[in-house]
Amino acid sequence: MKNAILGVQMLFVAFGALVLVPLLTGLDPNVALFGAGVGTLLFQLVTRRSVPIFLASSFAFIAPILYGVQAWGIPATMGGLMAAGAVYVILGGLIKINGADFIHKLLPPVVIGPIIMVIGLGLAPTAVNMALGKTGDGSVQLVEGQVALWISCISLFTTILISVFARGMFKLLPIFGGIVAGYTLSLIFDVVSFEAVESAAWFSLPHFTMPEFNINAILFMIPVAIAPAVEHVGDILSISNVTGKDYLKKPGLHRTIAGDGIATMAAAMVGAPPNTTYSEVTGAVMLTKAFNPVIMTWAAVTAIILALVGKLGALLQTIPVPVMGGIMILLFGSIASVGLNTLIKNHVDLHKSRNLVIVAVTLVFGIGGMAFGIGEFSLQGISLCGVVAILLNLILPDDLGENHVVDNAQIED
Repeated sequence: MKNAILGVQMLFVAFGALVLVPLLTGLDPNVALFGAGVGTLLFQLVTRRSVPIFLASSFAFIAPILYGVQAWGIPATMGGLMAAGAVYVILGGLIKINGADFIHKLLPPVVIGPIIMVIGLGLAPTAVNMALGKTGDGSVQLVEGQVALWISCISLFTTILISVFARGMFKLLPIFGGIVAGYTLSLIFDVVSFEAVESAAWFSLPHFTMPEFNINAILFMIPVAIAPAVEHVGDILSISNVTGKDYLKKPGLHRTIAGDGIATMAAAMVGAPPNTTYSEVTGAVMLTKAFNPVIMTWAAVTAIILALVGKLGALLQTIPVPVMGGIMILLFGSIASVGLNTLIKNHVDLHKSRNLVIVAVTLVFGIGGMAFGIGEFSLQGISLCGVVAILLNLILPDDLGENHVVDNAQIED
């Protein structure tokens, strides 16, 4: 019974972030809950239920999903996300054969840093438009401008206050707190409609979407998997430090990253966002000392049960756009900051021409929306900048642009 209660608590910690991703991308939050539950159980199966970690909606895929849904529709986007999950499984196989060192050679900080920055900064206009009460592309005003600004500011400042000043378990709930504060103000301003909630059934199967396979969507999504795959290594190191066990050795990084990939493929198979390991839950594990992986089994089962509550999904979809826009401003800025910190922490010297070229071209290609296409095949945005960053890192010589200083004594001689 104690493990079941702790499991519900872990899901509560992850809940705000878990449902935010489908709400931002137009997917069904009940399907996201189902995908997170099933994905976590599959991860536990692959890793022999040895890692106390919960998997749910990945922020890194928000921009690609938004673009994919607009360009090819939800089914084709899900097909592309399944391909991204398959990349993780392949990486797991390569790690099993070659060890993890090749990942650091292929994807050093100078490549990963700017890609993560693009993931955050590329969404800045969408966040601002939604904070102002508009649709993500700014084409339609959904909530009156002044009202929207009040709501988004309250959501943003509440999220900031909780993340900076809260203590204990409350510090792990900034997104949830921001949603509650913004939603409460939205009720006061009377911008919430409950018609969909009233007509929704109490219990029903989520609206699953089966994937379709479109080569453009697949080629677009595969490079996007790069940054989350590297982030996965950091998350496993983090939970290892918390519990005092080396999960990179047992069950092994090859198993954890393959488990992440299988969880993502399973989620995309029913129309849910890709799964990733949640640092909020790792933080909760550290606070509660709840190291038993069975707790995450209970969290997963609870997520699946909640996914069957039709009125919950309908209620979540009543959250007004400015509430999410306010939170997105901090969220996407934070993602960009993680990328910047990756460069700083690993002492990437931007005085070196080689490093400067890789970072500069990656940022402008990604944020500027550079596109490259031949016939029906096209790459752009995050996918293109990911491919370009990897190629530049492999092609450019290490001593590019370095001036060999002649010793003064030699000149005098």
